[in-house]
Amino acid sequence: MTAIKPETETEFDVVVIGTGPGGEGAAMQLAKSGYNVAIVEKHKALGGGCTHWGTIPSKALRHSVSRLIEYNNNPLFSGPGWQSGMTFSHILHYAESVIRKQVKLRSSFYDRNDVTVVHGTASFLDKNRIRVTKLDGSVDDLITKHVVIATGSRPYNPKDVDFSHPRIYDSDKVLSLSHEPKTILIYGAGVVGSEYASIFRGMGVKVDLINQRERLLSFLDAEISDALSYHLRNSGVVIRHNEEYESITGHDDKVVLKTKSGKTMAADCLLFANGRSGNIEQLDCQAVGLEPNYRGQLEVNENYQTSVDNIYAVGDIIGYPSLASAAYDQGRICASAIINGNCDKALISDIPTGIYTIPEISSVGKTEEELTEMKVPYEVGRAQFKHLARAQISGADVGCLKLLFHRETRELLGLHCFGERASEIIHIGQAIMEQKNGGNTIDYFVNTTFNYPTMAEAYRVAALNGINRLLL
Repeated sequence: MTAIKPETETEFDVVVIGTGPGGEGAAMQLAKSGYNVAIVEKHKALGGGCTHWGTIPSKALRHSVSRLIEYNNNPLFSGPGWQSGMTFSHILHYAESVIRKQVKLRSSFYDRNDVTVVHGTASFLDKNRIRVTKLDGSVDDLITKHVVIATGSRPYNPKDVDFSHPRIYDSDKVLSLSHEPKTILIYGAGVVGSEYASIFRGMGVKVDLINQRERLLSFLDAEISDALSYHLRNSGVVIRHNEEYESITGHDDKVVLKTKSGKTMAADCLLFANGRSGNIEQLDCQAVGLEPNYRGQLEVNENYQTSVDNIYAVGDIIGYPSLASAAYDQGRICASAIINGNCDKALISDIPTGIYTIPEISSVGKTEEELTEMKVPYEVGRAQFKHLARAQISGADVGCLKLLFHRETRELLGLHCFGERASEIIHIGQAIMEQKNGGNTIDYFVNTTFNYPTMAEAYRVAALNGINRLLL
């Protein structure tokens, strides 16, 4: 067999594989430190799964549907709303415009920082040589001192489900939904499944949400999880807990799901949203002795270094926490380790979660269940959004802010928010939680003057509520 001869061989200090948040974070940090960097992207447009199939399009969809719900529920607008004229494909056009803006912005970063962008599929020849196969079949070889793998992940597709069927979708494929369903089955009630349940129900689609666990998003504080369940059910979503599929069969006009418990459900289409797999297969990892786990993920040390000394990995390809925000920071920390030979920086211990259901959920720190198990003497302060003037004005009065704090030291231990703009509101409390030398107490919120009316005022209300409970 004749060996393929590369068109070019180019030397770099570092080759980054993947242009999602992790790859971008690493490439920018390295380039600004004077390293000669190449970044490889298998798709025509930059930005990775985060920009094209995950975070950006789904959140843009969520925003449009949330505004649609707000419009239709607002008493200022009488008469027929525009829900009847809004289709999934119409709303996708808005998401596509956001994606184009993001791609243009992210592309400019590489141009300004003299990072060489190579389009094609990367694979290892050895630990210092990457082969890039272009769309036309030609190849380029990149010779490098270091490699950063940031190839991301994709939806998990079990072999017994026919994802080629036009009515069976995963969370990537659903963005090309061509017909307008009246009913949908969503299998998997994790973050992605719960978000899409909110989106489709907000458009008037009947939703069955099938959950393999006992409750939704069991990693959340139970009160917040219960609130999500209540509001999904109140909007008309049917939630089925402790169910696993026996079979999923696509027909010309419907999809039929049979559960192991003996139930049969049918809908116009099905979204399978049960886990993700690392994009590892095309890298030819065996050429360098890397062994991914069964989910296609790589193990790394505190510097994001793999078992091969000059190869690093960041983002979804290493598993938890699988967040775009964390991946960017991982890329920067990894770059610092390459530059300095080691890095004493690390991700913050309390990483905020943002879940873009309708309403949103965001949290940081410990849950009540964790504190109870740890036998920490804590107290709770709550602010109901319906009591806040800003929420009443905007009509976003569903939800609450919950503060968990130590009864004796008043130290903030956990923050949990359910409601519109929760992912923004949470960062105020997060900033205080990060303070040292006694600065992290709920007294800050009592002694600080907040703009009025604002949603931020919820912190003062919740802190006062918690302090009052100490006097009981």
